[in-house]
Amino acid sequence: MTLRLDTQGWLSDIMHCPSPNYNDRPVSAAVNLLVIHNISVPPGCFDGPGIIDLFQNTLNYTLPQYQHLDGLKVSAHFVIRRDGLIIQCVSTYNRAWHAGISCFDGISNCNDYSIGIELEGADTVAFTDEQYQSLLTLTRVLQIVYPLITMDRITGHEQIAPDRKTDPGPCFDWLRFKESLVS
Repeated sequence: MTLRLDTQGWLSDIMHCPSPNYNDRPVSAAVNLLVIHNISVPPGCFDGPGIIDLFQNTLNYTLPQYQHLDGLKVSAHFVIRRDGLIIQCVSTYNRAWHAGISCFDGISNCNDYSIGIELEGADTVAFTDEQYQSLLTLTRVLQIVYPLITMDRITGHEQIAPDRKTDPGPCFDWLRFKESLVS
């Protein structure tokens, strides 16, 4: 897979499912943080359309399992499915709505200066080899395009919003991921 960023902030050679849930980054914001999440919609169910439907505001909110999500406007730059498929939902030039109330290294509003990657999964489910491989490939490309995303500026949602979030969770193998990045 040869990923390249085009002039609009979209990576080539991956699926695009644009979300309307984004806005401009502040002019002074330099992308310097990568935030890893996990998500499944509905919870614990994989391989369905729920994540993309949520990010595109097209979930059937009349269904009981989705009623609590009605009116929620969220997105991430990328989603990595269980089989390793990478989907881009927001241009890297824009501010995706993935971090919420957050702080990293004393600076709040992480959405302003971060890229968010959602791994299809849950806190209690191991991630797949294919997901780790795609995450590794994507991260390396992002680090070339955004060199301020150094090893110490790759974090989980749980670290930037510790009172609210638990993802990517205890089943995410940080050691495996970070050792792969340096090898």
